[in-house]
Amino acid sequence: MSVVRVAVVQAAPVVFDRERTIEKVRDLAADAARGGAGLVLFPEAFVPAYPKGLDFGARVGSRTPEGREDFRRYYDSAVDVPGPACAALGAAARQAGAHLVIGVIERGGGTLYCTVLFFAPDGALLGKHRKLMPTAAERLIWGFGDGSTMPVLDTPVGRIGAVICWENYMPLLRAAMYAKGVQIWCAPTADDRETWLPTLRHVALEGRCFVLSACQFLTRADCPSDYALAGAADPGAVLMRGGSSIVGPLGAVLAGPCFDRETTLTAELDLSEIVRGKYDFDAAGHYARPDVFRLTVNERPMPAVAFTGDGMT
Repeated sequence: MSVVRVAVVQAAPVVFDRERTIEKVRDLAADAARGGAGLVLFPEAFVPAYPKGLDFGARVGSRTPEGREDFRRYYDSAVDVPGPACAALGAAARQAGAHLVIGVIERGGGTLYCTVLFFAPDGALLGKHRKLMPTAAERLIWGFGDGSTMPVLDTPVGRIGAVICWENYMPLLRAAMYAKGVQIWCAPTADDRETWLPTLRHVALEGRCFVLSACQFLTRADCPSDYALAGAADPGAVLMRGGSSIVGPLGAVLAGPCFDRETTLTAELDLSEIVRGKYDFDAAGHYARPDVFRLTVNERPMPAVAFTGDGMT
């Protein structure tokens, strides 16, 4: 397709309730598809939650039993890939008949990962990206991804990739994605500041790609009654205000940002604009200087324990 309609969903999960959140994903994705969207993007950590404001009982040199219980609840509501919740998200993509790109908390052994899952319109899981570098206190609760989950997927709606939140500030990661020919750059995030839109415009201009960013609009009422957040007892207190946007390859803002409600933003992307943009700037092509700068990317899985042989003595 040279022109594709896309949708960016700005909404809140039912925090720590995986099944009810997936029901919401199904309904919102179907609504976007009825509006003609061939690709629907949801925010970072949408299933089951981005735990805004929680500290999980961590201090330098100490942890609390209450914080450990918060982590247990978070772990129990996370997503196995593959697994039943992953299959339910695939079914949501199939029901919508659209590509679904969604942030989840992935459970891998005893570790949680901030992950983006990519689903085809027939519900097939096309790939995943684990966040390479959790930011600040996120490192207490999420593990680090490696280079084996940095796909750019060739699909009927374009070449799709995902870079999560502040990974977008990692110049070498951006360079790797540009070299893979990304056309639709998905940037699910929890950053609801005014400074996020300039970041998206920079990435779009630098990569000569379309950039889609989804952030939650989250209130205290979306969280459980025992959500341990100091100073936010009012159910209407806004914890994340959104700011979702869609940007074109020459930096034009095509939709958003919206900061005051749940909404679904849409835009039509003319992929031929990418080629027109690369006429005078191609970061991984004619504007590169490989004689001066070279980047080496390790895409091998890097497990902590690797087993060799067939187990026979």
